[in-house]
Amino acid sequence: MNTKRLFAVVLAVALLYGAIALLGDVRALRATLSGFAWWTFAAALALSLGNYFLRFFKWEFYLRLLGIRDVPLAESFCIYVAGFSMSVTPAKAGEVFKSALLASARGYPIARTAPIVIADRLTDLISLIAMVALGGLLFPGGWIVALAASALVVGLMLFVLVRPLGDWAIALTERFALGRKLAPKVRDAYDALRILASPKALLLPTAISVFAWALEALGLWVILLGLGAPVSLSLASFVYATSTLAGAVAMLPGGVGGAEITMISLLVALSHGAILTPAAKAGTLLCRLATLWFAVVLGGLALAWFRRSYDRHRDEATPYGDAASSGPSSSSPSSSAGSAVSTSS
Repeated sequence: MNTKRLFAVVLAVALLYGAIALLGDVRALRATLSGFAWWTFAAALALSLGNYFLRFFKWEFYLRLLGIRDVPLAESFCIYVAGFSMSVTPAKAGEVFKSALLASARGYPIARTAPIVIADRLTDLISLIAMVALGGLLFPGGWIVALAASALVVGLMLFVLVRPLGDWAIALTERFALGRKLAPKVRDAYDALRILASPKALLLPTAISVFAWALEALGLWVILLGLGAPVSLSLASFVYATSTLAGAVAMLPGGVGGAEITMISLLVALSHGAILTPAAKAGTLLCRLATLWFAVVLGGLALAWFRRSYDRHRDEATPYGDAASSGPSSSSPSSSAGSAVSTSS
């Protein structure tokens, strides 16, 4: 993502957040924030850091699964966090940038490590759906949500693990115009995903994802506590997981818009009057600052440190392009899969 596009995204986000404030009672929102216990925001930031550290272990797990063991932990962590600078891309697809950084630092072809991003997104998706399913059991009629979410998890697992079923599902979508247009990219992504799709490669990372996202859900709960609008931890987890999924489904940069609107609506609707609209808006904005935008800032700082300390191609005109060109030929499945992922950024 170039500088102009990043600026456009930041401007759009600023306008969106301004609209969220202006469409409601600005005085009520200001009054809500005036009594906010800011230590809870610091706690939410610390919980987000815990999320990043846990998910870094996933990155390391996948690297070792691919036989990449020569990257020092400090360098690997810097590369991983630098990928957060691309969090404001649709479905965070730009995080394949981590593969480009690894290629620039260590020479590993992008096509070899790009499937990690797809596997990471899949395990995140499964963990969030699992959180939605568990949370749905706690509400009247929520068993329908739990059943639907559980069926979706099972369906995703079968889609990934059973190749004929996956091929059949993709072929089924090709009967429609949109499906025919997307089918080549979907097939490339599917081939890439299966590189890291063994049960062993899915179980542990998914478990890590559950704990990692639970920390950020706990951050939302703490922020609401600081606003004087306490809710149960189960409700906060359900709202956070559902809104994060909504943002991903919307395919907007960083889920911006879809996640915020969903979080505000659910907090007001499910709290049965415990959370009024100004508190829901304030809690949502603070939560997104402590999660999404905190990650983007850290990613920018890590990227600057990477270029100073680890980038072995920083003096070249097109370092990441050269790194990418050192990979396998485009005829290999893994190469085409990596290209499909990287062009979606």
